[in-house]
Amino acid sequence: MVESAVGDIVKPKTKRGKRALEEREAKINENTKTALFLRGTKTSEVVSQAMKDFAQLKKPFAISYQKKNEIRPFEDSTSLEFFSKKSDASLFMFGSHSKKRPHNLVIGRMYDYHLLDMFELGISEFQALKEFKCIKSTLGSKPCIIFAGEVFETDPNYIRLKNMLLDFFRGPKIENIRLNGLEHVIHITACNQKILFRCYKILLKKSGSRTPRIELHEMGPRLDLELRRTKLASEELLKEARKVPKALKPKKEKNISHDTFGAKLGRVHIQSQNLSSIQTRKVKALKRKAGHKTVPAAAKKVKNTETT
Repeated sequence: MVESAVGDIVKPKTKRGKRALEEREAKINENTKTALFLRGTKTSEVVSQAMKDFAQLKKPFAISYQKKNEIRPFEDSTSLEFFSKKSDASLFMFGSHSKKRPHNLVIGRMYDYHLLDMFELGISEFQALKEFKCIKSTLGSKPCIIFAGEVFETDPNYIRLKNMLLDFFRGPKIENIRLNGLEHVIHITACNQKILFRCYKILLKKSGSRTPRIELHEMGPRLDLELRRTKLASEELLKEARKVPKALKPKKEKNISHDTFGAKLGRVHIQSQNLSSIQTRKVKALKRKAGHKTVPAAAKKVKNTETT
């Protein structure tokens, strides 16, 4: 049983419905986060095309709503929370356009279907994905994300924005990486109060050795963004959202340490041994003959003194 978007308890009537509700239940290993793309009552062609290109990069973990919605995220987030719960999506992108805030994008994320944090970005320059005549990346491929700019390490707003963009574009979790599987790079640069968003296709060329030569060709989209407004979660709520279940925490290994070079050192505890009872190698020269009596060491000393 799962709670619905309106707060009622939903009981599955079919096996298919039961599987769908089980997908929404809390899990130790979370599903790949899905992004929701919504439009406001008024959008420009730039905003609409930018959202289409972002959805193309995010697919197959993207849900696009075509209808216009009267939503003002920074004033009331209940509509966003409703759509998030309805579509089981923890990420969202909202596009709008007005005279005061032209070509506006709001990117945010949810925790337990409640708003965690969001950022308002303005598009100053845009070049669509279709304008770049080159080979595109495979649908659903995991990108390599690179951040450049000092503010991503010093400014609190940009630090949180970096964390959210990683959350938005990282895709599914993987354990192994294949070189041919790295197909495109997302490069995000912060300079002169602007955020430059670039995407490159990775091409592997022959180099005459085992390691191929890598070339980057820009495949789009290309955006110049400016940070307008932010709404950040408190440190307590962010800490709760980042909490890792006990089942996923690595178990502490006892009596194991590492030296400065990274070598693994182990300490083994054994019981005290009685060396007199240890079975040693038998040698004929050390065998005692029958009738041979051993003389105590004290008696040997007394005999030596008498002879002197």
